Amino acid sequence: MSDLNRRDVLTDAMSVSDEVAASSLDPGRMVRLPGGPFLMGSDDFYPEERPAHRVTVPPFSIDAYPVTNASFRRFVDATGYVTVAERTRDAAERGPSDGAPGGSLVFRFPHLTGGPLDQACWWSLVPGACWRHPEGPGSDLAGRDDHPVVHVAFEDAQAYARWAGKALPTEAEWEYAARGGLEGATFAWGNDFAPGGRLMANVWVGEFPWQRIVNGEHLTTSPVGAYLPNGYGLFDMMGNVWEWTVDRFRFHPWTGRHRATDGRADETAPGPVLDDVDPEPLGEPHHVVKGGSYLSAANYSFRYRPAARRAQQPQVSAAHLGFRCVVRETEG
Repeated sequence: MSDLNRRDVLTDAMSVSDEVAASSLDPGRMVRLPGGPFLMGSDDFYPEERPAHRVTVPPFSIDAYPVTNASFRRFVDATGYVTVAERTRDAAERGPSDGAPGGSLVFRFPHLTGGPLDQACWWSLVPGACWRHPEGPGSDLAGRDDHPVVHVAFEDAQAYARWAGKALPTEAEWEYAARGGLEGATFAWGNDFAPGGRLMANVWVGEFPWQRIVNGEHLTTSPVGAYLPNGYGLFDMMGNVWEWTVDRFRFHPWTGRHRATDGRADETAPGPVLDDVDPEPLGEPHHVVKGGSYLSAANYSFRYRPAARRAQQPQVSAAHLGFRCVVRETEG
């Protein structure tokens, strides 16, 4: 994976051509997918992705882009909704009952280089950080209406989805959509990280977290649709922001709405999660998030792949966490 850090992947244009520029796209558009069987998971990377197995999903429609700041603002303006990060710590049950803003997790470049990879070095719970103030008090959304909304906890995403008459995707729906019809491919666009020298997603290029080779002008999130879509016409399925799914995190075999259709089960005890906390001993439910983010790197959290999955506490929000919605077709 060392080739993924090479500067020469940045030699060509980073984003899509003018005819599909983000400014010409409709953030509310949905794409209908026919559903059917597909190969879910992977045997090649992290233990929690194993085993690759066939799953069948019914037809559904999915947002072509992550939900944007502009779309989330319309929801808030219409309903008066207050996100988890905006609630006081006592109301959000996130700390002592002192009435202080709950805040959200914000990424900071570490002061030191080298040494062990410890998330405490680069994540800070910043009081006042929320979807309106993504870097904390004093920051705003100027010029970012078309960026994906971030700092949304699971219940925030659920509330938006209900208001919009939609739902959060299952993990299987999300992965089926992300693959774009490519069976078993490493990425949503194929097996080459940067085909023809073009970056295909807003991810970290360089040695995380000490060195970042700047990806165009995108130091954090990028406008939705700033990179080429996958084979189903869906944008930002990889990188930019992690996306919530409705499913609880479990190691295989999967349980829930979608089940393996080939009779396979994982009879091997799960190995350690290489760069995330193992949720099993924590005694509380986690949800699956998918897709990776602008902070995902080849040397750490190599998860900008359809098969990749990560456990996320539902009450936590962060600067790299967003969502998109689906509409399921009724039977009959």
